[in-house]
Amino acid sequence: MSPPATPYPSRRTFLATTAGLALATRSTACTQPAPPPPASGSDLFVINMLGGIRNPNIPRSGGPSGALEVEQRTSLDERALADALASGTAAVNTTIGYVAGPREPFESSVADIARWNRLIRAHPDALLKVWSAGDIERAAREGRVGIIQGFQNAAMMGDDAGRAAIFAGLGVKVIQLTYNLANQLGHGSMVPENGGLTGFGREVVAELNATRTLVDLSHSGERTCLDAIDVSTEPIAITHTGCRAVTDLPRNKTDRELRLVAEGGGIVGIYFMPFLAADGMAVAEDVVRHIEHAVQVCGEDHVGIGTDGGTTAYDDMEAAYEAARRDVERRQAAGISAAGERAGVVPFIPDLQGPDQFRKLADLLLARGHTAARVEKILGLNALRVMREVWGS
Repeated sequence: MSPPATPYPSRRTFLATTAGLALATRSTACTQPAPPPPASGSDLFVINMLGGIRNPNIPRSGGPSGALEVEQRTSLDERALADALASGTAAVNTTIGYVAGPREPFESSVADIARWNRLIRAHPDALLKVWSAGDIERAAREGRVGIIQGFQNAAMMGDDAGRAAIFAGLGVKVIQLTYNLANQLGHGSMVPENGGLTGFGREVVAELNATRTLVDLSHSGERTCLDAIDVSTEPIAITHTGCRAVTDLPRNKTDRELRLVAEGGGIVGIYFMPFLAADGMAVAEDVVRHIEHAVQVCGEDHVGIGTDGGTTAYDDMEAAYEAARRDVERRQAAGISAAGERAGVVPFIPDLQGPDQFRKLADLLLARGHTAARVEKILGLNALRVMREVWGS
């Protein structure tokens, strides 16, 4: 790849290049937030709308839904922390809580919040729990990574939409309505009936809006997604997805869904996942293709990234493929896999691994003629703007 015509700007440059940029939200304009100057090993300002901090070279234990607890105790090591800091990640929406499987949804989710609070307290020089958009800016200033606690399934609501206030009080900032299957709120992307948001789901969206919790429509079925966009009074996020017009798989969103999220002032995060290519062998150029389509549909103010992965690279790619094969088998046996998951395909982008993955993506976009200001927005400023609007400063 030839180097871009212009160097990627530093965070300090952001202050000059982004000041005064107006973004259209529902009916008013707001000023694009500018990140603070750098204090870590990277001059990038990245908000990963769905990802994690772990060392994948440490063996995992457990199944598709039970691995989370073991994984977080064993793989959040010094290398993972150093890579996250070096990557320019100011904040990452880290999945906690119940996703699928036999665990009791409410109790296990509360336990995971407590577990992550302990992890954050154990690494005060590297991690900061995010309660507001201002905490993301603070993390960037102080050379830490802001941990956004989020759920990828709202099954833990049980039959009480008021639990949204409980989780908001515990610091959960993002709640995804469904995973791949159906729950009491609506249908996931792998439910063939493609049913809409239930009455209870509408109650939960209203409570999430009232508690200033960001509604996430990743993994949702199309009808459930469209219904939730319609009833939400706050901007919506699809934190990690691709564009179905580019790659026709259920985990990717239609142009209609993408456009309506943008029209409501929200944001769409493009993931670093095999769903970006029809054969599942996605590479960095596929990430760029989906970003460019999303920009075309949504506008440059409503596109971000949600990698669905970490910032530490696999040291042994052969082992990575074997681990992916076993994980796909477990997910298929548990009935929670999505179309496009297959043996022999790793759940990340092989040429966008490691702490320089965001730098590589920025260089690819710049080389294709995207402006530095647009790249800045995609890497983090668009997400910061939405989070500030929903959560406050």
